[in-house]
Amino acid sequence: LGDVYKRQPTYLYLVRHGQAVVNVEPIIGGMRGDSGLTPLGVRQAECLRDRLASGEVKADILIASTLPRARQTAEIIAPALNLPVTYEPELHELRTGDEADGLPIEEYRRRFGWIDLERQPFQEVDPGGESWATFQLRVGKTLYDITQEYAGKTIVAVCHGGVIDGSFNYFLGLNPLLLPPTGGATSNCSLTLWKHIQYHGRPKWTLARYNDDWHLLNLEPPQNWNLLDIAPASPPENKE
Repeated sequence: LGDVYKRQPTYLYLVRHGQAVVNVEPIIGGMRGDSGLTPLGVRQAECLRDRLASGEVKADILIASTLPRARQTAEIIAPALNLPVTYEPELHELRTGDEADGLPIEEYRRRFGWIDLERQPFQEVDPGGESWATFQLRVGKTLYDITQEYAGKTIVAVCHGGVIDGSFNYFLGLNPLLLPPTGGATSNCSLTLWKHIQYHGRPKWTLARYNDDWHLLNLEPPQNWNLLDIAPASPPENKE
């Protein structure tokens, strides 16, 4: 990687958005289906804002997915970092097609079935949607582009659980066709910190924090669904 990595560490804070309406309903939350945060999600983002206002994270750039739930979260925490929000559509969650966007989950499953992401990594989730493999390629390229552009800086990126899952595949060099070990367990408004440092003379990414959400301890636990939490439909019973 570039010489700037040798001079100064790069810090990448990944923030999952607050609890969203599409997490609770649940519905498919693309640009049309995503109606932003729930009242609890707003409060989660405010708790994170209050924590960041202490100066704990001295960020140089604040980036956010353009999906409404991430935009709203970023706009809430921006004053604490004293930074404008730079929007990046490539930080979106796994994308579904236009026909699926906004559908209730049961209607989605009735129309398109349910793809087992681990067993069918090259299968699009619905017409016009991404496969797990193409999603992971997008996540890896986006994280590479961001950390190259802002090498040696402290970056805060407000994104989605799937993007944070994908960061494990990318930074740890795991198989991008497999679901990562985090498996959809990233909490709303938690902090995940990746550091690019010199280790025995070699540059390498290390995981410094995952699911750091102590600022949410006094809030009620969220009730969310996640694409990775829902098992595929059971196969037909063998009657032979």
